[in-house]
Amino acid sequence: MLDRLRQRLDRARFFGQTLRATHVVQPIRPAALLQFARALRATRLGPHVAVMFHAAAHPDKEAIVEYGAHGVRRMTWGELDATINRLVNLLVAHGAAGGARVAIMLPNGIEYLLVQQALARLGATAVQIGYRLKAAEIAHILGNAEPRVTIVAADYLAAIREARGAATTPLVVLDGDGQLAGAHELDWARGLAGASPGVPPRRHEPAGDGGGVIIYTSGTTGKPKGANRSWKKTGLESVADMIREAGMRADDRHLVVCPLYHSAAPAFVAIMMSLGATVVLMNHFDPEGALDIIQRERITCSMMVPTMFVRMTNLPPATLAKYDTSSLRWIMSGAAPLTTENARRFMDRFGPILWNFYGSTETGLVTIAGPADHLRRPGTIGRAMRGNEIRLLDDAGHEVPVGQVGELYARNSTMISGYHNNDEATASSQREGFFSVGDMGRVDADGYYYLESRKHDMVISGGVNIYPREIEDHLSTHPAILEVAVIGVPDAEWGETLRAFVVVRDGASVGEAEVIEYCRQGLADYKRPRKVTFLAELPRNPTGKILKRELREP
Repeated sequence: MLDRLRQRLDRARFFGQTLRATHVVQPIRPAALLQFARALRATRLGPHVAVMFHAAAHPDKEAIVEYGAHGVRRMTWGELDATINRLVNLLVAHGAAGGARVAIMLPNGIEYLLVQQALARLGATAVQIGYRLKAAEIAHILGNAEPRVTIVAADYLAAIREARGAATTPLVVLDGDGQLAGAHELDWARGLAGASPGVPPRRHEPAGDGGGVIIYTSGTTGKPKGANRSWKKTGLESVADMIREAGMRADDRHLVVCPLYHSAAPAFVAIMMSLGATVVLMNHFDPEGALDIIQRERITCSMMVPTMFVRMTNLPPATLAKYDTSSLRWIMSGAAPLTTENARRFMDRFGPILWNFYGSTETGLVTIAGPADHLRRPGTIGRAMRGNEIRLLDDAGHEVPVGQVGELYARNSTMISGYHNNDEATASSQREGFFSVGDMGRVDADGYYYLESRKHDMVISGGVNIYPREIEDHLSTHPAILEVAVIGVPDAEWGETLRAFVVVRDGASVGEAEVIEYCRQGLADYKRPRKVTFLAELPRNPTGKILKRELREP
């Protein structure tokens, strides 16, 4: 009883300290407070409530800036809140009441954030579809999720129509004027113009779990699975821990460069919008373009995959010198492995601002490493965030000793409820309530975790387990090597041997023999690649993960 009380007091103190540090709570005019209270009575709790608060507290502050196909667009908190209401009322008019699933296939832009916030306010579930997918892949997602409404940009309309077949559920088309076919296809702009900006009636209570998001995994090992996260069941402890650790604040200006249809980018957008920070969207990433926006908008923070800041760091010195990036306070790396060498090179140029987190679509935020950790503990993904329990298990389900490699399982309050309509996949990914996505890791005596590889990437050569991440990290320290991926290839004598795929830095040169010898000098002999293939670039999915299956196919 006393222990539970102490835990509750500790959590309350922690959240209170975090809230004060963000400067979210500021003096608010009585009239604005009354406006917010009235709006709150007419809605339900969820991520959208933060938008309602900021719209009442500072309606004229910039909420979103978009650098995209339409040039630069800006939207204040007041405009954002009213447009969200219009979109909710439009969706309700076409059958998307609370509890419904709504599919989204849009590029990075203001409209994407409007839809995500509107569905949270409605109590519906967003089904996120990557805009690079083809009709057959889209059809798999639509068949699994069965959305009540689909929202699509005109550029992807042909693929969506092919995937939907004869379906006649409402299809809302962005920039679709003149391209619509049939009464079930609606134009976004006309629909919003005819909808009310008033707070939607509360009678549209959600059925089921109160809305959330279904994010389809990238499908590196088979058909994508829909990771289903409910807002009602999502805790905030690890999120608050990250906010406090990185020093996130209400006055931040956050640059979004990763696709919003994945999990990491919208998660950070949700965090920043909850604080009342300004979100700056980049339609398509390019390294110099990102530096230009950082200078123009006085960007203070961003979340990037390692490939992105490697490309930024690798720009010519004369190009880097053109841009003032002194406004940056933190950059968060995630979604793909970060090598110590790449972290060091980035911080040599931009300062000690690079953080690294480990998590997944399925588990949410699990560990975090600060700027100093990259150098003191090479390769670490940090320590567990608040609210997380981690187990490293062998194939029999037993915990492995400190320093040994096991499959990483995590349990927290941000875990998904399961894979949508796929109980078998949900059950096979869990042990006693702990979830795994197949990552192999180890922990040191001080509680710092390290990733070794994905379970299906582990190589067994002559009966010895080899984790390609170790070889990749070593080769990334070679001055001529920009990026590297290592895989196992069949071998009649050894079962498998190692092959390295190398991308060479601009202006540098290195041969196969030198790469192999570099491994021989720094690693045990059995860890050296037998073959080296040089590529112009490594195949990756849109979130930066290297597609090793494409390297294995030949």
